[in-house]
Amino acid sequence: MSVSEENANIRDHHRRLLAAKYELRRNLYKALCKDPSLPSDLREENRFKLSKLPRNSSFTRVRNRCIFSGRARAVYETFRMSRIVFRSLASKGMLNGVKKASW
Repeated sequence: MSVSEENANIRDHHRRLLAAKYELRRNLYKALCKDPSLPSDLREENRFKLSKLPRNSSFTRVRNRCIFSGRARAVYETFRMSRIVFRSLASKGMLNGVKKASW
């Protein structure tokens, strides 16, 4: 794994921690912003509070990454590894319960 891929995994882990930390607060502000029964100044105040939360505390900024290579695309969520790493480990027989299909 290169240094940039390792840094990407560290950044992603930091984003996951922030998202978990601010999840309840973010959901509360969002709900108060969208509630049409509240006065507009109260909704605007909660919209402002929502905008002041850290950007990386949003779950949309979290990305599934391969734990071995740091690759962001084609990651199997079950195994937390990319298709390339998965194929190489599976062909070596290093994944329990996984074998090549033959019929």
